[in-house]
Amino acid sequence: MEGRDDQPTADVESGAARLRPSAVRSRGAVTWPSVDGPLGVSWEEAETSARRFFFWGFAFLPLLWAVNCFYFWPVLVSKASPSSSPHFNRIRSYVVWSSIGFLIFGVLLTAWALTFAIGGEHLFGPMWKDLVMYNLADKLQLTGWM
Repeated sequence: MEGRDDQPTADVESGAARLRPSAVRSRGAVTWPSVDGPLGVSWEEAETSARRFFFWGFAFLPLLWAVNCFYFWPVLVSKASPSSSPHFNRIRSYVVWSSIGFLIFGVLLTAWALTFAIGGEHLFGPMWKDLVMYNLADKLQLTGWM
């Protein structure tokens, strides 16, 4: 398989991999823009993907924020250095804000679920029967025909 110009290629004879343009050295360790490592996307493609995941997360798809955090995990856990790619800080800002958005979404979802699971009829009173879905068949009179 032939690699693109921006991706790493391995030196088959020596068994050593050369540093590719899509890699950035940070504290002696190579940082790739995505979890795919040397087989992943270039920094430009990574920035575009991170931006898309971030903005589509606002379209009631907050799980894309989690995907953004997972896919760009190396960028999320690395610190910027002077030798970092110019795209590094932009990608990092999208990924950090995605993680904050997903954390807020997770807290709200958990609070909502626990409110209904723990509170139930005691918390909502007689209105509880209108809120729950398990008696929907009775409300629509779908159970008497059998």
